[in-house]
Amino acid sequence: MILIADGGSTKADWIALDNFKKEIFRVRTLGLNPAVVGEEELTNRIVNMFQLINIKNEVTEIHFYGAGCGTPKPVSILKKVLQSIFVNAKIFIAEDMLAAVYAASGKNEALVCILGTGSNSCYYDGEKMYMKVASLGYTIMDEASGNYFGKKLLKEYFYDKMPKVIAKKFEEQFNLDADYIKRNLYREPNPNMYLASFAKFMFEFKDEKYIKRIIKKGFQEFFKHRILPYNKNIETPLYFIGSIAFYFRDILEKVATKNNLKVTDVLQRPIDSLVDFHKNHIK
Repeated sequence: MILIADGGSTKADWIALDNFKKEIFRVRTLGLNPAVVGEEELTNRIVNMFQLINIKNEVTEIHFYGAGCGTPKPVSILKKVLQSIFVNAKIFIAEDMLAAVYAASGKNEALVCILGTGSNSCYYDGEKMYMKVASLGYTIMDEASGNYFGKKLLKEYFYDKMPKVIAKKFEEQFNLDADYIKRNLYREPNPNMYLASFAKFMFEFKDEKYIKRIIKKGFQEFFKHRILPYNKNIETPLYFIGSIAFYFRDILEKVATKNNLKVTDVLQRPIDSLVDFHKNHIK
């Protein structure tokens, strides 16, 4: 049995295939980003999903693509956790950026970007993936991501820059006690996911000029730092993965046009296309 997983910071999608690559089941766990989630919690998030535990001894391969899996240390942590549970499996771990490439462009040249809880980008030449800048995560990078917009909304609210009508709705939906916010940011696990939870608020007010302005500015920051440095033109396919890109595609396409580029497609979740890629290209 083979498990293929696309693991973001907020959630991880798993699909189990039999030896003939026929789907058996699919499940979703909480996010499994080993850069921000501790070893014990990573283990708990997997073992609490009974579908995975029920077949743990039957799994022979795991292909895990995840946020936070771009450097050796977090990869070793996650591999240790997976190996302790799926004792008979060969485990392959790669960063979520590669899953985005496989899902979006397959084996074809493209610029591929992630705009979800976090953000990232790469250029893929059909064989190799190139990244201009190492991703240093939610505290100083992740432009136009869920956590980026969450931080922006919190600052706008506390600096009293948010329009009164929207601020009132913001107060109704979230606990905005300063101590509560600080505890979630500095003492609780997954502060990036906590920040991204505020970004969901934007979906309800996506037609408001105030929200559009914030989104447009964030997207332009992403293009400036994460796309334009590759020096590609409109002929290069441009793909986006993630809920932020999916729900604000109209604004994203306008920002792309402003930068002399064109959005080829947007995928909310890459797991189905990723599985298709595995069926067709990976033995």
